[in-house]
Amino acid sequence: MNDLRNYIDGIWRPGGGRPCESIDPAVPTRVVARWRLATDSDVDAAVAAASAASVGWARENIHERAQYLRRAAVLLRERAAGIAADLTAEQGKIAGVARGEVERAASILDFFAHDAVQSLGESYSSPRPKELILTHRVPVGPTLVVTPWNVPLAIPAWKIAPALVHGNTVVWKPSEHVPLVATHLMEALADAGLPAGVCNMVLGGGSAASRALEAPVIKACTFTGSTAVGLAIEHAAAARHIPVLTEMGGMNAAIVLDDADLDLAAEQIVAAATGWSGQRCTATSRVVVQRGVAERFTKMLQDTVALLRVGDPLDATVEVGPVTTRRQFDELADAAARARRDGELLAGGVAGAAEDGYFVSPMLVRGLPAGHELARTEIFGPLVVIMEADDLDDALAEANDSDFGLSGSLFTRDLDCVLEALDRFDVGVLHVNSESTGADPHVPFGGFKLSGTPHKEMGQSARDFFTRVKTVYLRSGSR
Repeated sequence: MNDLRNYIDGIWRPGGGRPCESIDPAVPTRVVARWRLATDSDVDAAVAAASAASVGWARENIHERAQYLRRAAVLLRERAAGIAADLTAEQGKIAGVARGEVERAASILDFFAHDAVQSLGESYSSPRPKELILTHRVPVGPTLVVTPWNVPLAIPAWKIAPALVHGNTVVWKPSEHVPLVATHLMEALADAGLPAGVCNMVLGGGSAASRALEAPVIKACTFTGSTAVGLAIEHAAAARHIPVLTEMGGMNAAIVLDDADLDLAAEQIVAAATGWSGQRCTATSRVVVQRGVAERFTKMLQDTVALLRVGDPLDATVEVGPVTTRRQFDELADAAARARRDGELLAGGVAGAAEDGYFVSPMLVRGLPAGHELARTEIFGPLVVIMEADDLDDALAEANDSDFGLSGSLFTRDLDCVLEALDRFDVGVLHVNSESTGADPHVPFGGFKLSGTPHKEMGQSARDFFTRVKTVYLRSGSR
């Protein structure tokens, strides 16, 4: 049992709101942590702390700011076993994946610490004598960070780390489903010696994020989560004329052409659809397979899914643990019923009663009518809709027929098809002959359409979001 607190202005302090609990999705009767929700006054205190610390933090040398991230990365690695165990208990990730996420978060902190040795501006020749034109980057200012429950360490790390290293203070509102995991990351940053007020964590609900976003001293917001909430945040940020970065939904498609290595495609698609119990924004939700190999490939998917073990995430032989929330479990149970009613459920479904754990066997669905909601509405879980296409043009049209455009996969040996897809597959991340999931910290990440704002995360894109560019005309002080 863990009694959790907010971290505001360098002090761990309890929230003043109603009591809450997080539970183990594999054993829903088990309470993992308790805390009290942050109130408006708690949020206001966090915002005030971030504002007060802002000037001093921005004046810190970037190399000094980077050292805090490096020390926090060391602490995450030293504490990895305990953090991973709590990640499995609170979020449901299988043990090996949970340990991998801790390492990934530490690696992300290290990567953005490396930004201290990257160029922070450019120089240009001037048409005037004794003058040099420069660009200079300055922090955006106190930043609101809102993060989800499905990747509760790595996503906060890839938002908070670049914000801090580039001189911004932070108010962080993690998902209320994973406060214990969030606390581990905040502890690592605090124990690394961050000055008071530089990074503040409030354990609140959606109203806490709204309250912070209304504060005039908040100068930017970065969010990952549901489309509905993300759009509301975009509108609120636009009303205040501040930069906003949202990463929202994805109904990611994998296209399989008849010349593809079908064994590779089946392996990669099942991994992308079922890993982390399908709870990744880049998970494969739709498979568009060329008609000539559709029957054979569908059977291969069935055979691959049938080999997966669903169960206790602490069991090393299990590949699919529980989904994280009761809401996800209920939505997937409803999706299985709709699949049986309107199409053909080839595999999977809920594995038992919710009281026995939120376990869902990976689902394969085909035969749905055109435009069916299961092929258009994101359901966070291990569910794949299979569709057929005549050729690449038909497959691209089917894959692009979505409100979302985050990630996609193309399986083919034909270079001409690959080059065609580079221009026409309407996604922000395209994988060729590999699964649709994954995001490396040194390259841009983000989608098109309702998958998010044009701003990208990670790599140089993170620097672009968390800094403002000032053009400087530098001239000699003498004639």
